Amino acid sequence: MEAFDAYLNGLVNKNKDTFSAYPDLKWASYYNIAEAREKREELMNKLEENWIFKDTKPYHKQISKGCMTCGLGSWSCLFITGKCNASCFYCPASQLADETPSTQGLNFETPESYAEYVNFFKFKGVSFSGGEPLLFLDRTLQYLKQVRKKCDPNIYTWMYTNGILAEEQKFRKLASAGLNEVRLDIGATGFKLDKIRFAKGIIPNITIEIPAIPEEKEKLKQLLPEMIKAGVTNLNLHQLRLTKHNAPKLSKRNYTYVHAEHPIVLESELTALEILNYARGKSLDIGINYCSFHFKNRFQKAGFRKQITNALAGPDEIITEKGFIRNFESNSIGYKAMVVSEHKSNENNREIQLKHKNYFVRVENSLSKTQLSDIQKTEVEKLVKTEPQKIPEDQLLFQIWQMEYIEKGLRDI
Repeated sequence: MEAFDAYLNGLVNKNKDTFSAYPDLKWASYYNIAEAREKREELMNKLEENWIFKDTKPYHKQISKGCMTCGLGSWSCLFITGKCNASCFYCPASQLADETPSTQGLNFETPESYAEYVNFFKFKGVSFSGGEPLLFLDRTLQYLKQVRKKCDPNIYTWMYTNGILAEEQKFRKLASAGLNEVRLDIGATGFKLDKIRFAKGIIPNITIEIPAIPEEKEKLKQLLPEMIKAGVTNLNLHQLRLTKHNAPKLSKRNYTYVHAEHPIVLESELTALEILNYARGKSLDIGINYCSFHFKNRFQKAGFRKQITNALAGPDEIITEKGFIRNFESNSIGYKAMVVSEHKSNENNREIQLKHKNYFVRVENSLSKTQLSDIQKTEVEKLVKTEPQKIPEDQLLFQIWQMEYIEKGLRDI
């Protein structure tokens, strides 16, 4: 069996075990989605050259600067709170409690400490998310103002909101503090566009960011011209995914789940692709992109890892596309990753002492050093020099490929 097939089979077993409490989930198989597979291929082909980030993100017309910053890996998302005032059926997390602002397992009790972190690691974009940032507007403003005060003046900033608490005066305060973009989840407000008027002419860029919900496909098509009139510049469509939190609600809908690193909804992808093609056919003047699970899972993880490693690695260390440090000697190869923490885990941790917060950096083995035969060495040299067109079948070469390269394209279903 090829190494990649074994990897995919492992995901199948993991997902079925994780969601064993829901025996009626409809899992995609070769035999029950033939029609959907054909439709998906047709929709993808129609989008022609409008694919970026190694063919994981199709788009119409344009995508926002924030989305580009995210894909390039130079984005930090600060979760202002864990509390939300909506109850969207698709939400992947519980979002019930207010918590200290955090990102990537790091807590930031003061705005100054977060701005310092953004500066040190040279992030070019910052977003404020939650929970719901407008529940704690003053807190959001404090962190935004410090980013604007202490960081590169060209840094791009945006905020996610469900819009329930949206008011013109709040957006004026955010705009005065330097917010470049607001992203509204209209799924939380019955797909109404009335809250957008509070931001129009105040926040420079207005985006609607929602999951591609199959049941709302026709409604979204009809809303596109209204979005344009309302001042919306971009529509970001996410792929629905199954989590332990939303499984009780999603499992009641007749969705088909595709195995991946986390289960994803097939009909959600078809919905996003169809809306993209509809906008393209109508030449609508609005940017639309499909934020697929595979884009998020691959590029966001690799991007953050690479951003951290670029800031901390030595000048002679080789950093791969995935953000790992390659150690390729004459007859061996291994990979390591740098992890930033608030706590010291062992004596070998490197400490970074900044003015407002200290950090500890540990280096972890991602692929332990492996001895190579002469034949293997030749194959490895070729692999690390040029990305192969096909995923390697050999287990060792597959593991090295996983350390080196971001996987291309949306996977077959």
